[in-house]
Formats: sequence, structure tokens, C-alpha cells
Amino acid sequence: MTPPVAHDEPIFVAGHRGMVGSALVRALLAGGHRNVLVRTRDELDLCDAAAVDHFLARQQPAYIFIAAAKVGGIVANQTQPADFLQQNLQIASNLIGGAHRAGVQRLMYLASNCIYPRACAQPMPESALLTGPLEPTNEAYAIAKIAGLKLCEAYQRQHQRGYVVVMPASLYGPNDNYTPGHSHVLPALLRRAHEARERGDDELVVWGSGLPRREFLYVDDLAQACIGLATMGYAGVPINIGSGSDLSIRELAQAVVDTVGFKGRLVFDASKPDGMPRKLLDSTRIRSLGWRPTIDLREGLRRAYDAAPWRHEAVTPV
Repeated sequence: MTPPVAHDEPIFVAGHRGMVGSALVRALLAGGHRNVLVRTRDELDLCDAAAVDHFLARQQPAYIFIAAAKVGGIVANQTQPADFLQQNLQIASNLIGGAHRAGVQRLMYLASNCIYPRACAQPMPESALLTGPLEPTNEAYAIAKIAGLKLCEAYQRQHQRGYVVVMPASLYGPNDNYTPGHSHVLPALLRRAHEARERGDDELVVWGSGLPRREFLYVDDLAQACIGLATMGYAGVPINIGSGSDLSIRELAQAVVDTVGFKGRLVFDASKPDGMPRKLLDSTRIRSLGWRPTIDLREGLRRAYDAAPWRHEAVTPV
């Protein structure tokens, strides 16, 4: 354990405009933390090591949440593997190494459920890391996240830093990435189902067979888990954070169209890639520390849809 994070200590949230970072900021402020540091990309380029070093040395945050990353769905990962690998390596190296050089004792690095092997036992325990080949469709992103995890472990071992790692389930919620061709499956389905309803389409085409199973966690539940770990002074091994249940992509698509009110039929294009057959985290460790999710998928979908920025935009006919 490390000292718990006090309410008046400076806390830097890297990536505060993203889905995870903005949820962390909301939860920190709601919890009474009065000194939350944030910087836009224009103010601080996290791929610039010198700029990061200067910022951390000057601000001296007591705790850092690393929620910044280049993220995207299958299409983006397959077409931009060099960008996903290089930029995420730079962000991890600059922030984790910079924290050490600035004397920052405590930070939390947010990894991903995609770091586990493709043919992983289900649910996926933390011990399964690096026990088999990765899923090819997001290999570059996963390798970068594994490198960040291992860098935190190395600083723990060599310099006794309280640098911890969490691996969340697939996340969704306010400030998600809804950009066509770059979003993950849930936000992509949510936007496409809305647009199909607005156009009066008869069908909604979903990539893949619909058979893969995924676990989803509302981002505000993740934020509460992360802040809970920080405030208790957790400094242990990497830890999974998941909802504890999964569903098929077919079931997810049905839940999405029910939320949106799309009345057409679902069509599954099995010629498109499915990704990993199943991704369900073993969250026994985080549950043993007293955390439980509070927002189920139906409620989370409703909240995400209500918060979607394109909700009232005009839809172009096709």
C-alpha cells in the first residue's frame, strides 16, 4: 500500500477530454478533490517527452491517472497499426518515465482487456497475460499497452514506485468516440442504429457473425473503481475491472436498437472480422476489495444515448 490520495493533493488526469479521463474528472470533483490538473493537447503534447518532463517537474502532481491513448475499433487498428503502436508507446513512456524523473511516487496506468491472448481461458485472469498470441486485429494497440504495464512493474521493482495498472472491460458512456470507422462496436452500433431509425431504414447491417461475446462496463463505474483504488493506497499487481457478465454481439445489437427505437431487422455480415471470440475478465481481485458496478447495460445504454452529441443532428439520406 501507498499513502491514500488526499482531497487537497494535486491530481493530474492525462486525457481528460476522452471518455475515461472525463469520467475520472467528474468523479474526482464529485468526491471533493479540489486540485485536479488537466491540459488539452494544444497545451501539453503527451508525445513530446521534454514538454511532459517540464510540466510534471513544475506541477509536481501527487497522483497521475494515465487515461490518454490513441484508441479505435477494428478498422482503425487494422489500417493504422504503426500509429497505434508508436503513439501509445510514446504516451506511456513519456508519462511513466516523466513521473519517475519528477519524483512522482504514485500513478495509475489504464491498460485494456485486449492485452490478453486470443485463446485465453474465460473469464480472463490477470495471470494469463503473455501466455499466448494476441488477437491480430488489435495487436499493435495491445503490445503498446502491455509495454506500459511492464514499464509500471519495472518502476515498482527497481525504484519502489507506486505505479499500478488496471485492465478495464470494454467501456462505453459519455464522451465516447462515435467517429465512423474509428469507434468501437457499442458506440458504432448506437450511432448507426439512431441514424437508421432517423432515415426510416428497413435493416441495420452489423459487422461479423454476431456470435462473439463481450463484457461492457459503464465508464462512470470504472472511474469509481479507479479512484477507490487510489484513495485506499492500492499499490499491488495489475488488476482487472469488469462488470462480471458478457453477452453476444447479436444480443448487444438487439439491446441497442431497443434503446434507440429502431424497428427494422438486424442483418449480420459474416464476411467482416469478428475479433476475439470472447472477452470476459475475471474481476475476483477487485471484487475482494469491495468494489461493485452499479449501472447495468440497459441503464448504461440509455445514459450513453441521452448524452450522445449527435443525438439531434440532421441525418443525411442514403
